[in-house]
Amino acid sequence: MANASVVPSTYLQGLTPAVPEWLNKGDNAWQMISGALVCIQSMPGLVIIYAGLVKKKWALNSAFMALFAFAAVMPCWVLWAYNMSFGEKLLPFWGKAGLAVSEDFLISQTILPSTQYKNITSAATPLFPMATMVFFQYPFAAETVILLCGSVLGRMSFRAWMAFVPLWLTFSYTVSAFSVWGGGFLFQWGVMDYSGGYVVHVASGAAGYTAAYWVGPRSKEDREEFPPNNLLLALAGAGILWMGWTGFNGGDPFAANVDSSMAVINTHICTATSLLVWTCLDVIHFRKPSVIGAIQGMMTGLVCITPGAGLVQGWAALVMGIASGTIPWYTMTVLSKKLPLLQKVDDTLEIFQTHAVAGTLGGALTGLFAHPYLCSMFLTVPNSKGSFYGDDGGVQFWKQLVGAAFIIGWNVVATSIILNVIKLLIPLRMTDEDIKIGDDAVHGEEAYALQGQGRRDRTIQNVTFADDDEVGAFKLPTPESKVSHLVVTETALLLLIFGLEFLAFRLSSFSTKFWTRRTYPRKLRDDTAALQQ
Repeated sequence: MANASVVPSTYLQGLTPAVPEWLNKGDNAWQMISGALVCIQSMPGLVIIYAGLVKKKWALNSAFMALFAFAAVMPCWVLWAYNMSFGEKLLPFWGKAGLAVSEDFLISQTILPSTQYKNITSAATPLFPMATMVFFQYPFAAETVILLCGSVLGRMSFRAWMAFVPLWLTFSYTVSAFSVWGGGFLFQWGVMDYSGGYVVHVASGAAGYTAAYWVGPRSKEDREEFPPNNLLLALAGAGILWMGWTGFNGGDPFAANVDSSMAVINTHICTATSLLVWTCLDVIHFRKPSVIGAIQGMMTGLVCITPGAGLVQGWAALVMGIASGTIPWYTMTVLSKKLPLLQKVDDTLEIFQTHAVAGTLGGALTGLFAHPYLCSMFLTVPNSKGSFYGDDGGVQFWKQLVGAAFIIGWNVVATSIILNVIKLLIPLRMTDEDIKIGDDAVHGEEAYALQGQGRRDRTIQNVTFADDDEVGAFKLPTPESKVSHLVVTETALLLLIFGLEFLAFRLSSFSTKFWTRRTYPRKLRDDTAALQQ
């Protein structure tokens, strides 16, 4: 009979490669759980929010655009984009590309090499493996792209979207992430973004609004009448999104510590307050409480607290909730009907208002209310604090505004260039006929089968077909040769885009000898030993 007191080697700290001395099991577990919560925010959270908030004919297309983006980001992330966001510095706003798939890299202790602040503080070295960090940061990148697509639902070509996702991740998201989080110039300057108010939300709002401009508006019929097809589904997605934000903000200290607890409680204080304020304003202005308004108020509260979740006190989170339930409500309900620019661009789900406006607001308020003691727990830049606590001339507040301006400017320019390049090869918009029909024309499928046993009717030009009729294989009246040629051409183009991106960034990583199999573990051991001394 085996001795029950013998501990399996996989649990012995420092005596097996599975549990190295530097590993903190609690931090590692919390970080993986937080990453899973952020994944659930997107899949299924945002997927079903989009499916519920759009018109019935766009439910499937909207959900599938989100699902595709969530999947497409992953291979790009591990092949080049992670290291461009969190690796060694190539430019003040960009990291060096490199693979994040090798055994030596993924099982070594996490290090963010560019986060060293001058010669004062060392680079961040959380107590869990690189595999955990790569996984945790992946859904942030995916969610940013998914949020962006909310601005162009109901008319953007799916094939253009397939080309857009890897290009935008590479040339836009990685710049924002490295500049603010990975040790770039905004990080070194002291711009505060606790867990993505700028990197995720301001970026997605600005890029989404720009994309909506270039893709063009929805059809006149859809703009005038676009009722949500399933508000209960949208509410379910909103609930998943809210609860998932516990990991979104709570995981960013990279440890299960006091600061992560502050981030979690502040997240829920601000969100609940924002939802209540937005609902009260709806009752005052429209005489009725709105479910859609409650979802929007929830969203702006989540976004607003994100830049300062673990940096502000509870009373400040309450103030930020009041502000996020008021200012975006005003810009969406009143200002958007007065400013010609806001009227000209058709932002389907108001991503600019709920994310860019709320994210900029949250960043500015963080610049006012960030508490010095809480900042010292998280930020590597010493003496960080909000203007409310005595910095000269409100310096931090102005830094926050400059940081937001850079994120907005870069995303507007990069998104414009990417879409205009794609436009040369693939139409950005669906055809007018596809826009008129919706899911059935784009995917040959519909979200809801209203006939018995899963059958559905297809009505085109006043002629109705059922799936089990003799004409069940009915196709849209597009010449087969034209469709075949278009599909082959665009598939080849997408493969070429992926191939060129991978080749370019693989060569970049090879030429700089970035974290090779031998030098990286040795460098990590040296850095860890120096820190322990």
